[in-house]
Amino acid sequence: MRKLIITALIGFSSMAFGQQVPQFSQYLRNQYMVNPGAAGVYDFLDITAGGRLQWLGFEDAPKTSYLYASSPVSAKPRLKYNPALRVSNGPIRNPKIKTGKLKHVVGGMVMIDQYGAFRQLKFAGTYALHIPVTKKFNLSLGVNLGVSNRAFLKDKAQTLNLFTGTATDNTYDTYANQGDNNTMDLDAGLYFYSDKFFLGLSAEQLTGDLVSFGADPANFSPEIHTKATIGYKFKVSDNVTLMPAMLVKYLNPAPVSIEGSLQLEYKEWLWFAVSYRNTDAIVAMAGLNISKRFKFGYSYDYNVSRFNEHSSGGHELVLGLMLGR
Repeated sequence: MRKLIITALIGFSSMAFGQQVPQFSQYLRNQYMVNPGAAGVYDFLDITAGGRLQWLGFEDAPKTSYLYASSPVSAKPRLKYNPALRVSNGPIRNPKIKTGKLKHVVGGMVMIDQYGAFRQLKFAGTYALHIPVTKKFNLSLGVNLGVSNRAFLKDKAQTLNLFTGTATDNTYDTYANQGDNNTMDLDAGLYFYSDKFFLGLSAEQLTGDLVSFGADPANFSPEIHTKATIGYKFKVSDNVTLMPAMLVKYLNPAPVSIEGSLQLEYKEWLWFAVSYRNTDAIVAMAGLNISKRFKFGYSYDYNVSRFNEHSSGGHELVLGLMLGR
């Protein structure tokens, strides 16, 4: 029955007002995934892997995995052989965000997003140009260009005739008889930032299905998703900072989604955060710099919507590798 419930809910939200791209709770620590203009704000090779599980308790609930890397073209990782993984004895502060100079950034990402009987596999390359506006502020323009493959997983679906006793399920047959669909994806973003402030505006799936090959999707049309972010870091003491931030998402004709966050950092090493995603979830997060090369983040989503009666929430895990600090 739970599979039936989630299939119906996902189908309704996808057709009526649901977003077509995955959401990420740790957007403050992982802004590349919401804005390609944020790629390369640090002057080293940044490699990040993440995984997200939503609506635990439902069978075939949404799950997302991704891997991305970005680096200024002039950054060269400085690696030394180390026979053992060494963890620092003391706090390892965040890398510095350097502004006031022009830089070119390249990168790429792969993402797998599966929800119910549907799966999207996305590959994209990234380019960002960071332009100094003043000594303390940079403006970046970034783009992702790639391909998305969308498939229907027959073994993950339940047909309507199992519950109604009818001979056929036309909707299932329509999806089952089609092959994979592939579309060109273009994302773009502007990102204005300093070491304490950021303001971003981005859009995903700008080309829609303009360039498409493979099977025609039975009921899927990529729509433009617009996102805006803003945040400012306040110094509370020599060891503590607070950053209020906001993420706003819009997809026509869906209502605007607003997520407010508050992050606390201790010695730029250990961080805690809480977010509220309107009509959806309260999110608790924590993370730290394990060493000069490794970082870690975890978040838990507590549903405040009607899904709370059936779901135990969601988890998101992020691991990062910083080469050339």
